[in-house]
Amino acid sequence: MNFVLVKKDFDSLPYEFVERKGKGHPDTLSDGLAEYLSAQYSMYTKQNYGAVLHHNFDKVGLLGGASDVRFGDGKLTKPIRVLLNGRASTKFGNHDIDVKTLLIDWSKTFLASQLPFKNIEKELEFHYNLSTQSSPGTIGEKENIQKSSRKYWFEPRNLDDVPELKRLFANDTSMGVGFAPYSSLENLIFSIDQSLTCEQFISMNPWIGSDIKIMGFRHKNEYKITICIPQIADQVSSIEIYKENIHAVQKEIYTIFQKLGIEEYELNINTRDNYDKSELYLTAIGSSIESGDEGLVGRGNRVQGIISPMRPMSMEGAAGKNPVYHIGKIYYVAAQKISEAIYKKFNIQNEVVLVSQSGRGLLDPWIVFVHVPNDFLMSDDLEYLVKKEIKNIPLLTDDLIKLKIPIS
Repeated sequence: MNFVLVKKDFDSLPYEFVERKGKGHPDTLSDGLAEYLSAQYSMYTKQNYGAVLHHNFDKVGLLGGASDVRFGDGKLTKPIRVLLNGRASTKFGNHDIDVKTLLIDWSKTFLASQLPFKNIEKELEFHYNLSTQSSPGTIGEKENIQKSSRKYWFEPRNLDDVPELKRLFANDTSMGVGFAPYSSLENLIFSIDQSLTCEQFISMNPWIGSDIKIMGFRHKNEYKITICIPQIADQVSSIEIYKENIHAVQKEIYTIFQKLGIEEYELNINTRDNYDKSELYLTAIGSSIESGDEGLVGRGNRVQGIISPMRPMSMEGAAGKNPVYHIGKIYYVAAQKISEAIYKKFNIQNEVVLVSQSGRGLLDPWIVFVHVPNDFLMSDDLEYLVKKEIKNIPLLTDDLIKLKIPIS
């Protein structure tokens, strides 16, 4: 393990951009679906075969259908297509695993919990594209095949073909990044999203859709927000009601500005609306996935729940990856946990990067990189904390399987 501690000036940038795609955004839906499938598959195989069998659902996607909306009524006219892409073990010993049926059933359960479908059996269409091919690495000579578990990566003969049970190792050369604490703009974005999606607000405003997208910009002490909010047609009887709903959101966000002590701000809502032409963000189920849009794992929020280009970040799509050994998930979550632990103990801004090497021990990262403020003096204590947290990485797996750790 190469431990690298670097000091930097953490004085706030005079500007920052932050974006969040809400839970009903097609990309966030894809992340959520992939993560749900991974968790369900992990629990199923662990309960039935004694281990989390090899799988990756991080290539899952959604393709938009078509909808017909008018004030007071909205319906899907073509189904949303669910792309079940990735790899998974379909056998264990002599037992066949009906992965296709399991994934379709789990997908229906998840998507029904996220969007107000009227007839989910007709409004979803499934395309099953899973592979059972392992990554390159096995030479096709008989004696090598018999010795190597990679040949049986997705069709293990027994638990001996699940090598991570004996030794945890990195499946890839990749990295995960974390940072803490959140900035003032990041906290504002979270506050807006949480306020508009909380149970109380939704119960009072059943018209609000879940595909809420927020873009924020801060320049010194001035904050600018653009937000897109879908309305569900069944709950909106006229354009006057539509406008009233927009006004209700304005009031809610103005209250958030006041609570956070923000005095200079600009708020823009549904900037594409054209009342004269009745071009409005009116939807059947509250998400653009209903009509033509697409969603893919890894195109949306990072593990921190936001897209923050002023921060260190990786393009890894963590959702749906194997929760035992896949570096693109484990190290990303671990780096964020470590950064939060540093902030909690030392009360300092910091950034953490964990870098793996394919085949290297999971608890022995190739590089551990930590950014701390220039005046920080407790380097030995920090290194001890970081290495302690790295030893706890295997504990993340259980929380990931139980969906206790948000991925997007």
